[in-house]
Amino acid sequence: MQSKIWLSSPHMGGNERKYVNEAFDTNWVAPLGPNVNGFEQDIARFLEGNHGQEVHVAALSSGTAAIHLGLILLDVKAGDEVICQSMTFSASANPILYQGATPVFVDSEPDTWNMSPEFLEAAIKDRIAKGKKPKAIIPVHLYGMPAKIRKIITIAQQYDIPVLEDAAEALGSHINRQYCGTFCEIAALSFNGNKIITTSGGGALVAKNAAIAEKARFLSTQARDAAPHYQHSHIGYNYRMSNICAGIGRGQMEVLQERVQQRRANYDWYTNVLSETEGIKFLPEPEGYYSNRWLTTVLVKHSSRTREDLRTALDAENIEARPLWKPMHCQPIFKDAPFYGDGTSEILFRDGLCLPSGSNLTGEEKDRVLKQIKKALQ
Repeated sequence: MQSKIWLSSPHMGGNERKYVNEAFDTNWVAPLGPNVNGFEQDIARFLEGNHGQEVHVAALSSGTAAIHLGLILLDVKAGDEVICQSMTFSASANPILYQGATPVFVDSEPDTWNMSPEFLEAAIKDRIAKGKKPKAIIPVHLYGMPAKIRKIITIAQQYDIPVLEDAAEALGSHINRQYCGTFCEIAALSFNGNKIITTSGGGALVAKNAAIAEKARFLSTQARDAAPHYQHSHIGYNYRMSNICAGIGRGQMEVLQERVQQRRANYDWYTNVLSETEGIKFLPEPEGYYSNRWLTTVLVKHSSRTREDLRTALDAENIEARPLWKPMHCQPIFKDAPFYGDGTSEILFRDGLCLPSGSNLTGEEKDRVLKQIKKALQ
């Protein structure tokens, strides 16, 4: 059996060890510390760089924690409804249930595979007609492709509903040079092990308002009041990032732009070598959109082969590929949740596949992937 080709493996840049060693040398191995502060500043500087949009960052234990705290900060409570993109990872939707609220799922549109503004407005109107105005909206920038976020925000503002931007997969992506994660009052990032950069596990809440970020930090450290003893006036959470993980993140931020270019180069390579292969279709960027191409995704529209035929053929050769996200409205846990759409996300799930996309893919590995794709689709 040949060595495993992973879908998206961690890729260190070199200076991660320096920051981690500094944490050990100074005994800052517990949560918080200079690496956490530095990592938050690094992220903020990066997101502000292109557009001058001031942001404030709270480094957390996961992107899921960021979404959960975002919902808390938007005052989502038991009995409320929250509109969520259906085609996404479950971490976008699960925090809605943490709050005792009900998710209302909205289908994808074909230009970006993200939340359909048309079905979003239909969902808002119908929920209001049913006497339940949604408390928040969670669109997702799927696989690094920006959603139609400006249209979504415009619709949300018409009905006075806040938007929580799930940019977990889209660090480095932008629309007309404004980075994903800076469009809304609150956004979530992820640094999970398979993301474009990683802290092994981790995430961040991004806020335009410094007070919101500070409140997130407070809640994420068990909401301890300012007192010499342990006193708590709010429910708190153990969601803060450790100084060790933040040290990894500081080193990763130094190579973020390089990682984006490497991922985009993977996509360009796939489109070049597969452009004339029957049954393979790619998702191009709309005008003004710039995707980090975290994962290269394709639709398998072959006359006699399915997405699953291709995936299993790659798996048989120890090459990891993965179906697109199964829509949330099709998941057993959410089978009774309201859904608005025309089935676009179900078709994407049926036909869609994520190809190996790591920034550390070698030329030899790419050739192995290409050989098996062409063999499977013959």
